[in-house]
Amino acid sequence: MESSSNFTIYLVGFIIVVAGLAWGAHLAGIPPMWIGVGVVVLIGIAILSAVKRTQAPARPRDEPPSRTIERER
Repeated sequence: MESSSNFTIYLVGFIIVVAGLAWGAHLAGIPPMWIGVGVVVLIGIAILSAVKRTQAPARPRDEPPSRTIERER
């Protein structure tokens, strides 16, 4: 559950940065077609980065899954 929340926060933050860059490019007179290309590329990078940063560490294939035994109190 927490990984999904971290993914969303990371992605929303990246989208805010991309929107700010697009606005700045518009104010600088960059043609809208190139702004769109840049936005698409940056959103792709954002998704790849968010998945990589929020991915759970892989456990080795040799190692069996850990089992937690709870003691009665």
